[in-house]
Amino acid sequence: MTATEHVILVDENDNPIGVAEKLKAHQDNLCHRAFSVFVFRNTPKPLLLLQQRADNKYHSGGLWTNTCCSHPRPGEGIIEAGERRLQEEMGLSASLESHGSFHYIAHFGNGLVENEIDHVLVGYTEHEKIELNPAEAKDYRWVSILELEQDLAIHPEQYTPWLKQALSLIHL
Repeated sequence: MTATEHVILVDENDNPIGVAEKLKAHQDNLCHRAFSVFVFRNTPKPLLLLQQRADNKYHSGGLWTNTCCSHPRPGEGIIEAGERRLQEEMGLSASLESHGSFHYIAHFGNGLVENEIDHVLVGYTEHEKIELNPAEAKDYRWVSILELEQDLAIHPEQYTPWLKQALSLIHL
């Protein structure tokens, strides 16, 4: 994360109210816009692409999460931002569609806070092998929704705090 990255600050209704440096927004618990991308592979039962976050991420390093997630840049639409980050993090191109949004707050041991209106985006791919960006993700795996829900119930500490709530918005 560089000091020049900015996020869109929003109110509780996701109306833009300003812009802040990304790190400052997380340090000062400022509500901002984000997105979580879920990419599925069409097989007899759809499989979801999970990523394991790189260990050096500013929070939640080493945890498993949805395909990719980030923040739209000022002036950038949610879908456009999701498609950009999907390519940057996972080397994938996919058309995304919105499945709604939710607000969550998560506090981390390093003092940072995620206070986000998170937009859930869903897309599909035929690719099985993924070209990870090692600065963003250290591993990936394909799982069914049922497998993920079961593992989330048994090992919630291995997953990011937003994953379960974001997953609840997905309707295949």
